[in-house]
Parts: sequence; structure tokens; C-alpha cells
Amino acid sequence: MAMINPAELELREETVVRVNRVAKVTAHGKRFRFASIVVVGDGKGHVGIGQGKANEVMSSISKAKENAKQNLVRIPVINGTIPHKITAKYCASKVMLKPAAPGTGIIAGAAVRSVMEQVGIHNILTKRYGSSNSLNVVKATLTALLSLRDAVTVANKRGMKIKEVFGS
Repeated sequence: MAMINPAELELREETVVRVNRVAKVTAHGKRFRFASIVVVGDGKGHVGIGQGKANEVMSSISKAKENAKQNLVRIPVINGTIPHKITAKYCASKVMLKPAAPGTGIIAGAAVRSVMEQVGIHNILTKRYGSSNSLNVVKATLTALLSLRDAVTVANKRGMKIKEVFGS
């Protein structure tokens, strides 16, 4: 898989999926730190997710954003939706993504919705099963999106014409 240079893309404003406050109890009391999950994308099929941890909320978000820029991937988007139905699992979270007709909108929970908006998918039906841990849900969504194959890729891989892939 080719590395995607974040400087070449016109990235949208990042979406903060979750900010988690973590407390460490010491002899002097509680020390608070923050862990963030951020999704960045260009709305044209590129998306990346990142995690960041710091003593301040803004620092953890900026660290997560930089991490997300390093993890950009390309997703096949066809007419504002995905090519086919897919289910993917990450740890205990399972996500089902289903293409939808134009005008449907993004039918999804907060974690999945943030990924879809950043990728540039406007019509999709989704369902989350199992764990609702936002990090695992986001990673399951990304796993599903990376498993998608468009007709052109399949045709090239099989050495067929696009019409032959769909059958007659």
C-alpha cells in the first residue's frame, strides 16, 4: 500500500470522536491526563484515525490529529456511498456497513458517523454490534472500509472486463 502524503491533500477540520479523562492516584492526590481519538479526512475517499495522550485536552487532540495524518488510507467511494455491503470486526466491536440510495443520509452512531463524514460518504446504513467502545468501533469501521473492493479493482485482479464481473 502506497504512503499518502497529508500535505498533498486538502484535509477537512478534524473530528474528535472521544476525549477520555484518565486519573492516576498518587500520594499527592489524583493526576489527570487526557486521551483523545481523532478522525481526519479530505471528504474525497481519504481517511485516517489517530490517538493522542497528554496533560491538557488541546495537546492530546493535536497529538491525535498528527497521528491520524500519519495513518491516512484510500477508500473506494462510488456516488457518495460504498460499492457493497460489508461486516467487519475489531476486538469485541462489530460493524455492518450497507450502501444506500441517494438522499438516505448517514444512518450511524457517533463513532461510525465521524469516519463516514471524513471519508466523504453521504448515503449509508450502518449497524454496530457488540462492544460500544468508541476506539474499537472506529477501528472496526476502518477495517470494513479497507476491505471494500470496487468493480474496477476486481476486474483487473481477475483479468476480466467490468461487465464480466457482474455477470449477464
